[in-house]
Amino acid sequence: MDERVKTKMFCFQCEQTAKGTGCTIQGVCGKTAEIANMQDLLIYQLKGIANYAVRLKDLGQTLEPSLIEFIEDSLFMTLTNVNFDPKDHLSQLRKSQEIKEELKIRFNGELMNPEATYTLSDTYEEIMEDTTRARIFFDEDLDEDIRSVREVIKLGLKGISAYAHQARFLEYENEEVTDFVLEALDKLTDNALTLEENIALLLRTGEASYKVMETLDRANNETYEAPTPHKVNVNVKKGPFIVISGHDLRDLEMLLQQTEGKGVNVYTHGEMIPSHGYGGLKKYPHLVGNYGGAWQNQQKEFSNLPGCILMTTNCLMRPMKSYDDRIWSTNVVGWDGIRHVPKKEDGTKDFSELIEKALELGGFPEDEPVKEILVGFGHKTTLGLSDKILDAVKDGKISHFFVIGGCDGAKPDRDYYTRFALATPKDSIILTLACGKYRFNKLDFGEVAGFPRVLDVGQCNDSYSAIRIAAGLAEKLGVTVNDLPLSLIITWYEQKAVADLLALLFVGVKGIRLGPTLPAFVTPNVLKFLQDNYDLKPIKTPEEDLAEIFA
Repeated sequence: MDERVKTKMFCFQCEQTAKGTGCTIQGVCGKTAEIANMQDLLIYQLKGIANYAVRLKDLGQTLEPSLIEFIEDSLFMTLTNVNFDPKDHLSQLRKSQEIKEELKIRFNGELMNPEATYTLSDTYEEIMEDTTRARIFFDEDLDEDIRSVREVIKLGLKGISAYAHQARFLEYENEEVTDFVLEALDKLTDNALTLEENIALLLRTGEASYKVMETLDRANNETYEAPTPHKVNVNVKKGPFIVISGHDLRDLEMLLQQTEGKGVNVYTHGEMIPSHGYGGLKKYPHLVGNYGGAWQNQQKEFSNLPGCILMTTNCLMRPMKSYDDRIWSTNVVGWDGIRHVPKKEDGTKDFSELIEKALELGGFPEDEPVKEILVGFGHKTTLGLSDKILDAVKDGKISHFFVIGGCDGAKPDRDYYTRFALATPKDSIILTLACGKYRFNKLDFGEVAGFPRVLDVGQCNDSYSAIRIAAGLAEKLGVTVNDLPLSLIITWYEQKAVADLLALLFVGVKGIRLGPTLPAFVTPNVLKFLQDNYDLKPIKTPEEDLAEIFA
């Protein structure tokens, strides 16, 4: 048996995995071996559920929305820094067995693959023993490259499900993506598929990622108006407050509605900062600014904070004693011992407990001097400026475009992205998105040809916006995206970044520079395929990379 099956756990799904190879005792993210192993078994169960669900659909049967929502939420809760609560995982595992049994009865047939035939054990101890069967390296006969491609697909599905979850919260769904998630989970159990067939499935995962981001973009823009440029105060104001972190704009809207007129300010945090660009959210005057930076700084930034914190999606770290009585989670986010705000049957939530606590704490004692940064350069706004941008390119005033962004993390070598941004030519424009922007978004880059040099495109899912912007400029110039004076410098940390990368590959973008390190789940042969077909490059130093770009 592979040694990686005998360790306490094995997880290599994030960029910061131990020694660059895999966490085997406890996750660098704070995930315990208990949680890691239950997550493996939950994915195993989802594959078994998909085995039946796909065949029932082929027979013309309709699957209930609750089943799709369960699969999305289960995939999402296994994404890095989302849920660390063993009770939630045990509950989800038991529910998965109930669902699989119901589907078995409806199918009234026999499937022989182990994911379909497995029955969840009754006791916690037996369940934990069973988790071994769901380990990544349990099947020693599986080709290493096929295993690698399967892992990329699986992790891409986690990112896709996170985006689908956000869209569903706004009552939007892409049925093509839903069907693909089921199909892909089913095919991940098919050992008859060749490497070429698995690679084809990998590329289709990129297509599904693109489509779900398109759906989420439409959901956000139609619900809250397309983003337009707005200044955001990154310093604090006097008074009680709640800091909201994550991605779900519906949570922010409900919080703003419930705090209206109560003397409680609301600050965004992390990936929630782009919400200031949406007219439907910016209209609330007590949405006063953005607090702090990227997710990995939260333990320091939240320590002894005289207000409340609401975590809506991923990016939760172990709450410190200094604030664990003032932090709440919602949606699929969870940590053992912290309070949770559930969604009611009508889709609403009650944030009164946070509001009362925020009023009790009193908040910041005084205003800080206002310091503002710009957000709101989604594809609609930026493409609306395309003629002026292209005129500046033709006149030689703008020399190059850089997309610098993605998931941030705690490793010291991530200062590469700050140094790279600062080293870009003064006549270039930087498009940035996701929490990687915090590496440089508060610095003064000035303007070029009347435009801000740094344009904040949005959240991680707004990779779709970056694609739309690039495609729109290319179309006006009569060239392909790869012919543009454009370089993509992408930082990755977790599985939404995997989905984003696959979406970029799906639309044919080449020459992406990826870092700080390459994924541990990609074998040399799979990496060679990506390099040969998409010119994927690991980052070097800012000086070397810029020299190559302008060579």
